[in-house]
Amino acid sequence: MDIHEYQAAEIFGRYGIPVNPGEVAETPAQAEEIAAKFGTLVAVKSQVHTGGRGKAGGIRIAKTPEAAREAAEAILGMDIKGHVVNKVLIARGADIAREFYLGVVLDRPRRQITIMASAEGGVDIEEVARERPEKIVRALADPELGLHPWQARQVAFQLGLAPELINGFASIVMKLYDAYVKEDATLAEINPLVLTSSGEWIALDSKMSFDDNALFRHPGIEQLRDLAEENATELEARHSGISFVKLDGDIGCIVNGAGLAMATMDAVKLHGGEPANFLDVGGGASAEQVAKAFRLVTADPSVRAILINIFGGITRGDVVAEGITTALGQVDVKVPIVVRLSGTNAEEGRQLLAEAGLTAVDSMDDAAAAVVRAA
Repeated sequence: MDIHEYQAAEIFGRYGIPVNPGEVAETPAQAEEIAAKFGTLVAVKSQVHTGGRGKAGGIRIAKTPEAAREAAEAILGMDIKGHVVNKVLIARGADIAREFYLGVVLDRPRRQITIMASAEGGVDIEEVARERPEKIVRALADPELGLHPWQARQVAFQLGLAPELINGFASIVMKLYDAYVKEDATLAEINPLVLTSSGEWIALDSKMSFDDNALFRHPGIEQLRDLAEENATELEARHSGISFVKLDGDIGCIVNGAGLAMATMDAVKLHGGEPANFLDVGGGASAEQVAKAFRLVTADPSVRAILINIFGGITRGDVVAEGITTALGQVDVKVPIVVRLSGTNAEEGRQLLAEAGLTAVDSMDDAAAAVVRAA
């Protein structure tokens, strides 16, 4: 789950991280009023759940309240990578001497929380990692003992900071790590973390993402969810108890089990196709759930074929096949469907599917190749 910049800044502030003052406006008039209260240069920043706002014109500097109003008029309603701007953050201008990047993420291969920092702040960290990886400093937190203060200071030294700046930077590192762990985040990021000409540290841009599976422990975080920013199909899937993530391809995937769903997407890509979604329909793959899955997948106009990959363990293959044919009677699917059915009573299930005019195979590799041809 993602939240807006101003919401992340509020959380960082609770952990003692120095953040830049700002207020949210939903109209140009409100933007002008807030800028007048600050009485100084302000940044008018679009609040959407995507990066690249500055490059898209979604962040503008305004020297006067009137200019803030004009900037808000230009930004509100703007479409940035498919996200429509409904609110802007009016933030006080900062006296920037240097810009840094600081982030806390999970290093999945190492199974450790990783602190990443760079003196190349204010730009896409992905671009820095790709083109100048030596500019990124990392520290790994021990899974049991956490992050040590000496590690935070070591990061500061590796960035080449002057001795008098070390403790201030290290303090922010420790607080950001603390926020990441205690809030069950998947990302906590400050970009840029700026050093002012007077030697103060300020988090100029705040970002956090959270583990959906941990939200039951954080009802306050759940309330920060902006439904207007989320994919409508993903919202519908969540309400239906189906795990669904929209992707950019043209092959819809309906699978029972998260691990099998990941393997299915790999198989599709191996044969030259691109998955349109991740979808775990659940262990039972009942007619009702399959019908919901069809509706979710076919809501995407880019889908040109559908791959159903079901492994029947406790669930019998013939029952799954009956569920698929029943679901097709409820949902008008106009694209080719390939079914891979394996496990208990799979042969009987494939026979039922073949009688219904569907392509049914027992090999995931064959199914992936067939659906890519169909698409």
